[in-house]
Amino acid sequence: MGKIPRAMTAPTVDFSIVVPTYNRPFELEGCLSALAALDYPPDRFEVIVVDDGSAESLAAVGAPGADRLNLRLIRQENAGPAAARNRGVEEARGTWLAFTDDDCHPDADWLAALARRLKERPGCVVGGRTVNGLPDNLCSTMSQIIVDVVYRHYNARPDDARFFATNNLAMPRELFQRIGGFDESFTTSEDRDFCDRCRAREVQMIYASECVVRHRHALSFPGFCKQHFHYGRGAFRFHKCQLQRHSRETWTKTSFHMDLRNWLVYPFSQVAPRQWPGLATLLFSWQGMNLAGFMLEAARSLAVRPHWLPRSP
Repeated sequence: MGKIPRAMTAPTVDFSIVVPTYNRPFELEGCLSALAALDYPPDRFEVIVVDDGSAESLAAVGAPGADRLNLRLIRQENAGPAAARNRGVEEARGTWLAFTDDDCHPDADWLAALARRLKERPGCVVGGRTVNGLPDNLCSTMSQIIVDVVYRHYNARPDDARFFATNNLAMPRELFQRIGGFDESFTTSEDRDFCDRCRAREVQMIYASECVVRHRHALSFPGFCKQHFHYGRGAFRFHKCQLQRHSRETWTKTSFHMDLRNWLVYPFSQVAPRQWPGLATLLFSWQGMNLAGFMLEAARSLAVRPHWLPRSP
């Protein structure tokens, strides 16, 4: 895990919003602009941007209205988004934590909506709804459709949700520390692992569709394939960790993968017929790249001698 078990400072604001970033100053500027426009008292939240070893300093990044933000920029050596989020939490002074990404634009009422949910259900994890902010980009659209399919299945019962992505996630700071933060050995799928550990601790997870973040991740076809290849690698590590801790969720995935409505009906219902050929290409590419990443990580795992095997003489 991360370095989370550090003594907490006394809360001085309602929210600490943690934003990891890496080599995306333009996207970060847009995110900060959206955070500056939040309809929430500016003295009641802080924004902690963690620069995960960008090639150039982000100290000069500005945004309209950003001067009104209680903003801190922390820089660390590149260690991945899980480590960056944990680093932000170490510096957090809020009662609650809210996580989003540098390519996301929360709606103006995002923080107020999260606050209502967190007050209604103390001790819960709250996840909001993410929508595609680049509808003219088919790769970005397909990437969001995949997330939507996952949410439709795993969060069908909003008061008994099972998965939230880290670009729209909130919880009490004390709860995050008790769960142990994000596992820094993950470079993707750290959100799946965190949610699984929450459920293992019987922490209630609430899906709040009114808490909206607009994801503006511009993807090319090679970028789409690379993204889902790495997601496949993270998926193998996640499943391995699930098995090791005997997670109760390990055997609940069959219905998700076998339900053709997830993979055929829903995706094609979300785009115009003229986009169906491109969507079909992305659908098969996603499955292929995800499987390739999963198999690569499995092969690497098998190549490492388990500690319990005897050494050759």
